[in-house]
Amino acid sequence: MSNANNKEKNRQLATFAGGCFWCMVKPLQELPGVIQVLSGYTGGTKENPTYEEVCSDTTGHYEAVQIIFDPSLLAYDKLLETFWRQIDPTDPGGQFFDRGLSYRTAIFYHNEDQRAKAEKSKRDLNQSGRFEKPVVTEILPAGTFYPAEDYHQDYYQKNPRHYQSYRQGSGRERFIKQHWGNEAKKKDPLSRLTPMQYDVTQNNATEPPFKNEYWDNKREGIYVDIVSGEPLFTSYDKFDSGCGWPSFTKPINQDNIIEKEDLSYNMLRTEVRSKGADSHLGHVFDDGPNPTGLRYCINSAAIRFIPKEELEKEGYAGYLHLFSGVLAKK
Repeated sequence: MSNANNKEKNRQLATFAGGCFWCMVKPLQELPGVIQVLSGYTGGTKENPTYEEVCSDTTGHYEAVQIIFDPSLLAYDKLLETFWRQIDPTDPGGQFFDRGLSYRTAIFYHNEDQRAKAEKSKRDLNQSGRFEKPVVTEILPAGTFYPAEDYHQDYYQKNPRHYQSYRQGSGRERFIKQHWGNEAKKKDPLSRLTPMQYDVTQNNATEPPFKNEYWDNKREGIYVDIVSGEPLFTSYDKFDSGCGWPSFTKPINQDNIIEKEDLSYNMLRTEVRSKGADSHLGHVFDDGPNPTGLRYCINSAAIRFIPKEELEKEGYAGYLHLFSGVLAKK
């Protein structure tokens, strides 16, 4: 199979309407395995509608988000779970203070498997007794999706203060806390961090050399971001640099890494951060071995090691081929 076909196989679509699309992007975009989240319009009759037309409730469209995700890294069930936890699924007339047809909730399925899983998740939620009123979110076949105007895309990043005040002021945050509060706290990745892990990832601290978990780990597997779980490095690119911290010649995927100039402590260095969680990981230097000549010097406290024999159980089956390929050559 060609690389193009492989790439296509590892990409699927999911489409959800959850009221204001500004509020749906961030929670979904943070999931490991999500490639892109677009805000847009779907479910109506007018081609290429504008925001004003959709909000006028004359086009039949919903405000929606379309997710491109890698099913080998992220199950559709997890997307459904995240979707339900962002909305009031019992409201047939909109979401919170956004009223009208365009703000209704819906799951737009792209195949029969998605339809079946969406129907089951809706039944399970109804039977859970979590809400006093019945779940009315529609489950509909996916149609043409029209991306919204550029200023709507990734709104939470472009206008963080207004985004946060909007989530609070609309009543969405209050509703989520009321119905999912205890579980949300349990699932908050930062609440699970040790003091050292928090200080390293959130405050750019550095752990002691030779006194950290992975500096001399020689097992086969991958290293993921301690906060988000996004894959960062493999054991096959790890080497003993003698510095006392885990060192790698390259990341699994350069797109998962952000490199920034660091002028702290009167030094000129290149900081390494994870793209998804924006965790401080460490620094990269140009004194590494071949073939890259680089040394990614990473804090153990910023990463979690997953042995190759546990990749499938942990939801990283898509990375098993990295090890089977190497083993096959031996």
